[in-house]
Amino acid sequence: MSQQLTREEQERKYPEYTWDLTTIFENDEAFEAAFKEVENKLGVEEKFKGHLGDNAETLFDALNTENEIQNELEQVYVYAHLKQDQDTSNDKYTGYEARAHQLIIKFISSWSFMVPELLQIDESKINEFVASHEGLQQFKFDLELINKQRPHVLDADTEKLLTEAQDALSTAGNVFSMFDNADLTFEDAVDKDGNKHPLTQGTFIKYLESDDRELRASAFKNVYKAYGSYNNTLSATLAGEVKKHVFNAHSHRYKTAREEALKTTHIPEEVYDNLIKTVHDNLHLLHRYTKLRQELLGIDDLKMYDVYTPLVKDVKFEMPYEEAKDWMLKALEPMGEEYMEAVKEGVNNRWVDVYENKGKRSGGYSSGVHNTNPFILLNWSNTISDLYTLVHEFGHSIHSYFSRKYQPSNLSDYTIFVAEVASTCNEALLSHYMDKHLDDDKRLLLLNQELERFRATLFRQTMFAEFEHKIHTIEENGEPLTSARLNEEYAKLNRLYFGDAVETCDDISKEWSRIPHFYMNYYVYQYATGYSAAQSLSKQILEEGEPAVERYINEFLKKGGSNYPIELLKNAGVDMTTPQPIEEACQVFEEKLDAFEKLMKANG
Repeated sequence: MSQQLTREEQERKYPEYTWDLTTIFENDEAFEAAFKEVENKLGVEEKFKGHLGDNAETLFDALNTENEIQNELEQVYVYAHLKQDQDTSNDKYTGYEARAHQLIIKFISSWSFMVPELLQIDESKINEFVASHEGLQQFKFDLELINKQRPHVLDADTEKLLTEAQDALSTAGNVFSMFDNADLTFEDAVDKDGNKHPLTQGTFIKYLESDDRELRASAFKNVYKAYGSYNNTLSATLAGEVKKHVFNAHSHRYKTAREEALKTTHIPEEVYDNLIKTVHDNLHLLHRYTKLRQELLGIDDLKMYDVYTPLVKDVKFEMPYEEAKDWMLKALEPMGEEYMEAVKEGVNNRWVDVYENKGKRSGGYSSGVHNTNPFILLNWSNTISDLYTLVHEFGHSIHSYFSRKYQPSNLSDYTIFVAEVASTCNEALLSHYMDKHLDDDKRLLLLNQELERFRATLFRQTMFAEFEHKIHTIEENGEPLTSARLNEEYAKLNRLYFGDAVETCDDISKEWSRIPHFYMNYYVYQYATGYSAAQSLSKQILEEGEPAVERYINEFLKKGGSNYPIELLKNAGVDMTTPQPIEEACQVFEEKLDAFEKLMKANG
C-alpha cells in the first residue's frame, strides 16, 4: 500500500486501517457544538471562589464541577488533536487544535484559584471535610497531592498570570513541532545504483536499516543536511524551551527544572542519577556490541548510519500489518483472558491508524481520554520494528483502557514514569514468544533486533536524559545555549556512549535538533527506567503465571493514578528506588549479546 496517499484517499480506499474518530464526535458539527457547550460553562467557577472552605458539600461541588467540565474539554481537545495529526497540512484541523488549546488555557486559568485557595485552608479542616463527605472520598488522593505542593504554590493572582503566560511560553515548542512535522522536507536518498528514494520522517529509519551502505549514508546525510541548515534556528527553539522549563521551576520556588519535573511526578531525583550512573557502569557492554557490529559488518570506519543496519544478512522477515496482529495476539496470551479481550476490542474496532499518508504526523503514539476509547497512531512500513511499535502502543492503550474503566476520571491518568512500563512489558513478552517460535536464522535476526531495542531504549534514552540534564544545567548556570555548545555537548556524549568503534561525525552532533522529546521537560529518562522495570515484570509474568498477571493487572494497570508511581510499581513487584532493575536490564542485554554471539558462531 502506498504510504503517500492523501488523507482523503486513505480514508476512502482503506477505512479499516484508519482510526474511527466518530466514536468521539459523529462529525465536525458535533465537535463545534461540544466546543460551544464547554465554552459556555466557563464562568461557573465564579460561585466557588472564596467559598471552598465553607463546608464539605461546597468543596465537593467545586471539585466535581471542575472534573466534569475537564472531561468534556478533554474530549473536545483529543478530537481536534487527532484530526490535526492525521494531516498536519490541513489548515481546518490546525485551527481546531489551536482553538481547543486556547480553550484549555482559558479553562485552566479560570480554575487556577483552586489550588492556592485550598492551600489557604488548614489541612486538618480539609481532612475533616473528606472524612464527613462520602463524595469527597473520590478526591482524597488529589487533595493529598495538592497538600504536598504547599511550598511551591503562589497566590491566586500570580498563579493565574503564570498559567496565562504558558501559551506564549510554549511558542518555541510549537514552532519546532510545526517545522518538524509540516514544513521540513528532505532531498531523496540515493542508493548504490543511483536510484532515488523518497526520504520522509517515516522512511528514514527504514533506509538506515538497509544493507546498501550508500543508501544509508545518503539518507543520513540528507536528513542532517536539512536539520543542519537550520542549526542556529533550532538551537534557538530548544534554548527557548529550556528557558521556559527553568523559568517555571524558579517561579514556583524549585531550585532546578529537574527538581520540579521529578517532584511533580513524585519521583526521587536519585532515580535519575542511579539510572545514569548504572548505565555508565555498564557502557562496556554497549562498547562490546558496537565493536562486534564493526567486526561483523567488516567496516573499519563504522559510522552512526551503520548502527541501525541488521547484522544478520540474507534473512528476509517482512512484517505486513495483518501478520503483525497475529503475532501480537499470540505473544500476549500469557496476560490472560481479560487482557486479551481488551486487545481484541482495539484490533477489531478501529483504534489504530496504520499507514503513513501525506501530512500525517511522524512516529507513533497512543492517545485518548477518559470518555473515549484509546487511539493508536502508526506509520507502518512492514518491518519488525513496526510490530514492536504496535505491541508497545497497545501496552499504553490497554493500560489506559483498564485505568479508565476501573478508576474515576480524576484518578485514571497515570504518570509517564509508569506508562512506559506497560508498553515495554508487552515488548518483552513479544520477544519471548518470537524467540520460541522462529528458526535459527530468524532467531538471530530477532536477537539482533532485541539488542537494538536495548541500545535504542536503555542506552540511547539514558544518553538523551544525560544531555537533557546537561543543557538545563548550562542554562541554570547562566551560560548561553548556542548551536556550537549544543553540538559539542551532544558529540561528547555520543563518543562516551558508543565508544571508539563508532566514529562521531559532524552530522550526528546535530542529532539533538530532531529529537521532539527534548521539548517535553525531563521526559526521556522514563523510557529507560520503564524498560528496566518491564524486564522484571515480564519475567515474573512468564515464570509465576497467574499470580504475577493478577498482581500486574489488578495492582498496577487498573490502579491508574490512584497511588504514587513508585508505590504502584512496588505493588506490582518492582522497586525502582534501587539500582537493581537497571542492573537486571543490563544483565539481560549481556545475556542476549552472549546468545547472539554463540548462535552466530554456531551458524558459521
